[in-house]
Amino acid sequence: MGEIEIQRVYDHEQAKGAVFLVDRMWPRGVRKDELRLDGWARDVAPSAELRQWFGHRPERFAEFAERYRAELDQQSEAVRPLLDAARKGPVTLLYSARDTEHNQAVVLRDYLRGRADT
Repeated sequence: MGEIEIQRVYDHEQAKGAVFLVDRMWPRGVRKDELRLDGWARDVAPSAELRQWFGHRPERFAEFAERYRAELDQQSEAVRPLLDAARKGPVTLLYSARDTEHNQAVVLRDYLRGRADT
């Protein structure tokens, strides 16, 4: 299994390996021709309802992570390309949230690492 890293989309110059945008909506202020992407995995992003409930409130992060992992369990086909890429080499997941510790990419990275052998 390759290394799985996360980076803010605005700091993506150091992205390694296969690069996937993991936000449901395209990031503000970024032109599509600015990013070298192997895929836009919008279907692995949290549902609109979950994202709105979370509201990037750190005190809700633990419950957000639990709910998001449950959503990911239901999205096995959407997750598969990310797992396949990670099995071949390094992967970088790009996200646009300001908070680098409490966001969906953190949860997704850990989720993928936990499913590396499945």
